Amino acid sequence: MADSTAALRLEVAGDAPILCFPADDVELSVFRHDTASVTCPVKGVVEQWSTDRLDPGAGAASTGTGASWGESPVADATDGSGVLWAFTDPPEPLAALAGRVAFDHDRVRVEVVDAVAGTPERDVTTKWFPTWGDAADLLEVMDVRPIGEHRYVTVIRDDHRRPVVEASQMLGQAIVAAGRCAPGRRVVSSHLVALRAADARAPLELQLHPAGEGRTFTTFTVDVTQGDRRCAVGMLLLDVTAGDVIAHAAAPPEVAGPYDSVPHDMGVTGRDLRVVDAAYTDDPDAPVGPPVLDAWVRFRELPDDPPLHAGLLAQFTGHMSIAAALRPHAGIGQRDAHRTFSTAVNAISLSLHADIRADRWLLYHHLSTFAGDGMTHSECRVHDEAGRLLASFSVDGMVRPFARVDAARDDRTAL
Repeated sequence: MADSTAALRLEVAGDAPILCFPADDVELSVFRHDTASVTCPVKGVVEQWSTDRLDPGAGAASTGTGASWGESPVADATDGSGVLWAFTDPPEPLAALAGRVAFDHDRVRVEVVDAVAGTPERDVTTKWFPTWGDAADLLEVMDVRPIGEHRYVTVIRDDHRRPVVEASQMLGQAIVAAGRCAPGRRVVSSHLVALRAADARAPLELQLHPAGEGRTFTTFTVDVTQGDRRCAVGMLLLDVTAGDVIAHAAAPPEVAGPYDSVPHDMGVTGRDLRVVDAAYTDDPDAPVGPPVLDAWVRFRELPDDPPLHAGLLAQFTGHMSIAAALRPHAGIGQRDAHRTFSTAVNAISLSLHADIRADRWLLYHHLSTFAGDGMTHSECRVHDEAGRLLASFSVDGMVRPFARVDAARDDRTAL
């Protein structure tokens, strides 16, 4: 239906992004022009196209960005009315959309082939659009900006699916801020407690308070605030590091390597995520297994900035520990989180044992050691591809029923 290497991503605050294809890259012969058009205050005049020619077996594009009929999580893909939109008279700020078309991605499967020129075939993956964004967007979110002495502010990156800031993101941002405050020293121990939900549609401020500074160690406490609300508190220990007197480390788990594991789509291009045995799923009916999840993560390209690499490692620490706790229990999965039961990461403790390179494969080993009393606890490690132990972290999270039934609850923002 479409295959392009020149699609543009259109983002409108609060809405899902739209991928706009050059009309020449779309098989317009399978569509018919509807008489109706829509005037949008943002996108201008939008003409609608429909089709009766449905091909559920059509494959996605093999390069660039493509669209095809296929399984959709939202709507019936057999209804071809108004599935294509043509931007005929966009307002001046969106003049680049003129002559472009977009698909209703709720009914048409739009895939982004995640690769750049020269990418080896084994590193090529696909992401189902709409994506959250690119690794460059995540890098911008993690790279906090100074606004005063020991004070930093974050860049807004809205998530139309769930605009809630993760605890692990705040921890990673605190690690970056500490690295900026004490250059030449590495965060070796960090702790963060999330106090309340933070809104991804507004910036966060991080205030670091020096608690101690010596020849080798520096300590900061940190407050993460949003407006007049304190969202998280933490503590970070930094070190200049030293030579070994003794040395040992836990061995890595005996699991499949990254290229023998299954790619998993979390909606971030430029970041490759592969799950051992495809064990990570949100399906309540998935087969049960041990309370363990192993995942390989690597960014395609990053600047040579040690605090950012450490912050990106921390950002992923909150992603899978609760899922590992759910895995042994039949009939419950993350798909129902924030709908029929409440989940959240409450606290993370992360120790970094070495300099981090997040543009090389990192193996996150998540082991849930306890679930009960509405809480879960996980003890986790991060190894590199050679098996070297890079980091250890623990996560305390909650899994509990909602206190009351509320039909009006917004599962996009509820914990």
